[in-house]
Amino acid sequence: MRTILLAAGFGKRLMPLTKDIPKCLVPIKGVPLLEIWLSRLVEFNLGPFLINTHYKSNQVESYVKGSQYSNKVTIANESLLMGTAGTLVKNLDFFQGEDGLLIHSDNYCMANFNAFIDAHQNRPKECLLTMMTFRTNNPSACGIIKLNQKGIVTQFYEKVTNPPGNLANGAIYILSAELLVTIKKELSEAKDFSTEILNHLIGRIFTYETQEIFIDIGTPEAYKKANS
Repeated sequence: MRTILLAAGFGKRLMPLTKDIPKCLVPIKGVPLLEIWLSRLVEFNLGPFLINTHYKSNQVESYVKGSQYSNKVTIANESLLMGTAGTLVKNLDFFQGEDGLLIHSDNYCMANFNAFIDAHQNRPKECLLTMMTFRTNNPSACGIIKLNQKGIVTQFYEKVTNPPGNLANGAIYILSAELLVTIKKELSEAKDFSTEILNHLIGRIFTYETQEIFIDIGTPEAYKKANS
C-alpha cells in the first residue's frame, strides 16, 4: 500500500533538540525516527513511500539517499510549507487511484499494520477512511474523539481542557480510493487535514484502536518516554 509520510515540520515543541536536526530524524535509542518508520512499514510489506520535506530538508534527503530504503522513497521538497492537506492534495496521483496510507511521522508507533488494514477493509460501507487511535495519559494535549457504537467518529475535541475521554487521534490514516476522488473534486483547496478534511467527514470516519506502544513525539517529556 502506497504511503505518504509527513516529515516537513519544524518540531518547535522539541527545541532545542530540533535546532540542528529535523524532527523526523531525532534518534530513538540511537535510531532515527524516520528509519524506525520505514523499517516497520517495510516489514508489513507497505510502500513505496513519498516523504515531504521542508525544515532541514537536506538532512532528510541525505539520510534517505544513504539508506537501504532509497529505491522505495520519493522526496517531495516544499520550498513553502503546504500544510498537511496541501501536501496530500498535491500528491494525490501518487496513490494511483488505490487506497493509501497518510502518516504523521512524528509518532513512535508499534502498531500492527496488518490488523489496521483488516479493520479498514471491513469498515462500515459509509466510511471513507480509517483512523488509528490510541489511549493517552494526557488527553488535554491531544485530539480526542467520540465514537458511536459502530466505532465511527461523531465528534472531535482538539486539545481542550477536560475532554470527555482519553481516546486520541493517532494521525495515521488509511484513505479510501473514493475519498481521494472526493478530495480532488470537493476539497482541493484544503490546507489542514484535521480541520478542513476530517471535520468534513464526521460520521464517515471508521477507527482502529491500537493496543501497542504509541507515543506522540511532540515534547521533550514524550521524547524521553520513547527513549526509556
